Amino acid sequence: MAKDKNQIGGSWVDLALPEDFPELYTEERAEEEEEDTEEAAKDRAVKCSPTLLRMLKAAESRWTPHFRDKAEPSELWLKATEAEALKTNMKIQFNDQQEEFNKLPTKAGPRPLSHSVSQSSPDTFSSVGSVSSEDESPPQEKPQKTSKGLTDFCIKNIKQAPFGRKEIDIAQQGMPSLMILRKRAGGEKPLAGAKVVGCTHITAQTAVLIETLAALGAQCRWAACNIFSTQNAVAAALAEGGISVFAWKGESEDDFWWCIERCVAADSWEPNLILDDGGDLTQWIYKKHPSLFKKLKGIVEESVTGIHRLYQLSKAGKLCVPAMNVNDSVTKQKFDNLYCCKESILDGLKRTTDVMFGGKQVVVCGYGEVGKGCCAALKGLGAVIYVTEVDPICALQACMDGLRVITLSEGIKHADMVITCTGNKNVVTREHFDRMRSGCIVCNMGHSNTEIDLTSLRTSELKWHRVRPQVDHIIWPDGKRVVLLAEGRLLNLSCSTVPSFVLSVTAATQALALIELYNAPAGRYKQDVYLLPKKMDEYVASLHLPMFDAHVTELTEEQAQYLGISKHGPFKPNYYRY
Repeated sequence: MAKDKNQIGGSWVDLALPEDFPELYTEERAEEEEEDTEEAAKDRAVKCSPTLLRMLKAAESRWTPHFRDKAEPSELWLKATEAEALKTNMKIQFNDQQEEFNKLPTKAGPRPLSHSVSQSSPDTFSSVGSVSSEDESPPQEKPQKTSKGLTDFCIKNIKQAPFGRKEIDIAQQGMPSLMILRKRAGGEKPLAGAKVVGCTHITAQTAVLIETLAALGAQCRWAACNIFSTQNAVAAALAEGGISVFAWKGESEDDFWWCIERCVAADSWEPNLILDDGGDLTQWIYKKHPSLFKKLKGIVEESVTGIHRLYQLSKAGKLCVPAMNVNDSVTKQKFDNLYCCKESILDGLKRTTDVMFGGKQVVVCGYGEVGKGCCAALKGLGAVIYVTEVDPICALQACMDGLRVITLSEGIKHADMVITCTGNKNVVTREHFDRMRSGCIVCNMGHSNTEIDLTSLRTSELKWHRVRPQVDHIIWPDGKRVVLLAEGRLLNLSCSTVPSFVLSVTAATQALALIELYNAPAGRYKQDVYLLPKKMDEYVASLHLPMFDAHVTELTEEQAQYLGISKHGPFKPNYYRY
């Protein structure tokens, strides 16, 4: 055994070198090989596996029916046929490749409906709801009507409604809380008589929320809070279902405000509830139609930007109605902001840039719940993460999570990617852009596009090239280029999709907040901003536990008395930080 082992695993030093090295492959040698005779080629072709011979025999029996009733062909005939088949097959393949290569591009027909189609194609009907290239005329100029005769809407193409309905059906399967609300409260109609005007992202998930509100008795009119996040097919399905929707993907700024104005419809329809995401709808009504606040019972707001605006109005004594702060509810902060961003940041970046994250130096501006989710996802793929923060508590959390806390000015020169998650304005300025390396990717995961100073980039010296939908290359005079995604707007909903399940948590919280404001007795809520009751947060969370087959432990009377709480909750005081 030892001898055999030494013979096999001997050192390469002991091996004898050959006396003659192989001759070089020269042009003369190539010409000699090309002069091989046809007989030699036939001999090489014959040396094939028995499997190939059986395949040739089977093929021959199909190709030559006159042999079926006769004796099997001779071996010599088989050899000749085999060699000829090999040569013929090679020629056919080559000709097919040449023909395919030489084909001129023709006008593309409609592409199949598929989730795997690249988002970079403008005419795909993918789940991100990209703009269709079939009709580029402005939706305002196209008279459209649903199968039931509804004309009070403005979308891209009502014919996409069947596909949008499939998207909504899929989303419903991942949103158990809203389905339970429909089942439990559908008979009671707690929103009967409510007129809800909404301005949110119009996706399959928000469509489930809108249709849930309608099932609970509300009349709804809707506009989009983001010019890039609308899924056109979903908007069509909502319109076909009787919801007045005014939104399409790729709106201009003027289109955006036009849609909100049409959605409010102050001359013919007076809302009594507002569901807002970003505060644009509330701000528009406050400036253009202040008289509507006399009939409003309340506002439900779910974004940092919108809540900031509401607190400003409240502080100035200009908030005319009660408002529910959904953004700072536990179910929104700890689930939507954290887990939704954690799972969708990578999807948005991959779809738009095809970037590989391993080893990339990424600066994340802000380490709130959104920033935490983004950092966790990027770190898991091997990116080198730096964090910028103004809050020392959040900065310390980042340090304890193993991240380096720096200022943006310190890390901007070496950053491969900059992601804003602050909810603030002018976080990334022209000074930062000028110091970026070529190829740096810049995007925003906050609600508003104010975090990136785009105004300073729209100058004559800089050139903007749209290379993909929602992907712009900004080119400096020296050739440096920076990649800007979604024009600084919310990346995940503008360039990809988000998980239905985690949005189910936020949507259920919004629905319960609307029900609470609409049914609250007079005097319960003043003209101020309120957080949702803790009991409501716990109820929303409990609606989602069956999806995980989770079983919550029940307190005994003695344990509940010891803690000084009800055995049915709420289990934490309002000041508790989860």
